[in-house]
Amino acid sequence: MKFKLAAAGLRLLASLPDWLAHGRGRARRALIAHLPRTAIEPLAVVSWRIRALTDARVRWEGTCRSDIGRNVLKLTLPDSSRVASGRFREHLIDQRIYYGRLARGSEAWPDLQEVARALATEITQLRVVEPGRPVIVSPFHYVSQYANIYVIDELRELLGLESLAVVSGVPRDLYGDDHALIPGVTVLYTYGDDDRNGLGLRLARALKRSGVAVLFADVPPFTLHRYPMETVSVSLFGRNARIHNGVFRLGGQFDAILLPFYLRYERGRFSAQIFDPLPLAAAGAPQQLARYIEAAVTDNYADWLVAGHPSMYSFAPAR
Repeated sequence: MKFKLAAAGLRLLASLPDWLAHGRGRARRALIAHLPRTAIEPLAVVSWRIRALTDARVRWEGTCRSDIGRNVLKLTLPDSSRVASGRFREHLIDQRIYYGRLARGSEAWPDLQEVARALATEITQLRVVEPGRPVIVSPFHYVSQYANIYVIDELRELLGLESLAVVSGVPRDLYGDDHALIPGVTVLYTYGDDDRNGLGLRLARALKRSGVAVLFADVPPFTLHRYPMETVSVSLFGRNARIHNGVFRLGGQFDAILLPFYLRYERGRFSAQIFDPLPLAAAGAPQQLARYIEAAVTDNYADWLVAGHPSMYSFAPAR
């Protein structure tokens, strides 16, 4: 009996670090779930400054974000701390949305719902003017992937769709079971051989079935460096550049219309810039998309998730 009690005590001691870590994790998730939305931006700046004092990688990542925007793209960046802390802000917004919905079952973000309503209105008008033409909704890579998906899920409901297909290169289940919180969003992942097989065919089927699908058309070619990406030549910021050609190949086949937009986040509130619809089979469509990408970067560099990468659109393996 004493031996069994001793063994049980040893097992308890051995599990204590994991138990404490799990407890800290739960406490942190609870705090983030109830974080005031106006506190996200200042907390991100403070977190970056503290981490930058001891972590050279964090410090230089923030510096690169600012330097490339200011010196390479020639942008005016009045608040370098906001630019440098972009990655911290993104993660806080992701977690605030995810843990908030997890803690409360559901959670309303009226400003994101307003963005979804504006997109739904655009799509409804397109269906009247261009009946039968499918629409590819294209969030650009700004502010937070979870915020973008929140908008897409709201858009699905407004359009009365049971499911809506989204092509994404973000790893699944970063904070928990994504599908459990957004069962109506069918995510088609671009990474991993199994996920990539037949990706275009699955997206085409979803577009034909629903008349609407979601693809991040501003994806820089370097993000899929493991797999050669089909690209098309454009001009960006006065330089030769390359953007993903997949949306034009698929969209041209279905005579689809691209509806691009990007999010902003300031003082705890989201807003969006929705671009004019772009017929993907039209001559000059790639360059027009490049103009949209350039306008978004110029207007909202601080919230650009790709900010700071040295190649951006300047390199891609060509096929």
